[in-house]
Amino acid sequence: MYQKFIENTTLRRLTVLVSVIIVLFCVREFMTTILLTFIFTLLAVKSVDLIQRWLKLPTFLLTMLLYFIAVFVVYLLVTKYANFLINQVIHTYNTLFDFYQNQSKEAEGVVKYVANYLETHNWQDKLESGASIVFTQLQNAGRLTIAFIMSFLLSFFFMVEKKKTVRFSGSFLTSHFAWYFKDLAYFGSIFIETFGVVIEVQILIAVVNTIVTTIGLGIIGFSQLPTLAIMIFFLSLIPVAGVIFSCVPLTLIAYSTGGIQTVIYVLVLIIVVHCVEAYVLNPQFMSSRTNLPIFFTFVILLISEHFLGLWGLLVGIPIFNFFLEILNVQVPSFKKKTAQK
Repeated sequence: MYQKFIENTTLRRLTVLVSVIIVLFCVREFMTTILLTFIFTLLAVKSVDLIQRWLKLPTFLLTMLLYFIAVFVVYLLVTKYANFLINQVIHTYNTLFDFYQNQSKEAEGVVKYVANYLETHNWQDKLESGASIVFTQLQNAGRLTIAFIMSFLLSFFFMVEKKKTVRFSGSFLTSHFAWYFKDLAYFGSIFIETFGVVIEVQILIAVVNTIVTTIGLGIIGFSQLPTLAIMIFFLSLIPVAGVIFSCVPLTLIAYSTGGIQTVIYVLVLIIVVHCVEAYVLNPQFMSSRTNLPIFFTFVILLISEHFLGLWGLLVGIPIFNFFLEILNVQVPSFKKKTAQK
């Protein structure tokens, strides 16, 4: 029975896939770290391979240089952008304070309405509820930061000892359960190939979003466009939600720059960019790179986002390809050398 099970390719691979799903479910709390490590490693491998096509430099040297540049860019982004954002928050606070201290006749109605609202509503409970939400979000941000740092270090260690790690992993293919690890490598090759396409699509979307949003902000009258462009690009790497995350700092800067009218202009710009990304760019680019119909691509993105959250926008297509392989659905884009039996 064991030998027949091994010879039954479909059943065997289905069993391997189910075992992987069970393991991932058991370590679901570390899913963010796992996916970030995978993304960083994939980007590093592709970047090193691309550079080595033109410059025949050792992998170790390129890895050190690449990660040093990445750390330096993050350092510049955090120091300069954080200082810029803090100044904008302080300026916004001073503007609101001056507005309250030096009330014009037109502003008396607004101030009276706010005072009456605070008197007639249980604002203390709402304030406590809001503070609880803010505290929870800060905790999530802290966990995400730790996952980001750990994933960055893990990918760095992998790249530093890439050949040694690959040789060690290959030794499992000659063990007593070689069939399991061969099927695991088979699914892994498909996932890496498809996931690489998804990452390329997201980078293209981030570039388009950055260009469009930066041009729009320039027309509105924003300054510090290079700094804002870097911030928008990094946030746009987060599928769909990145555009929403950029809403808070941009609206603060907009209010400090031109008041409520500028805030409205920025919100309209963000909504337009978000709609274009979610309903045009993402399905269209994903469809063109995977040879899937736009209808299927759009449905997969919606369903995966509903069940898996933001990560579903990245892993939804690769997971769908797993089922296509199990069902032996012949799609031209999947007939790659890495996916051959």
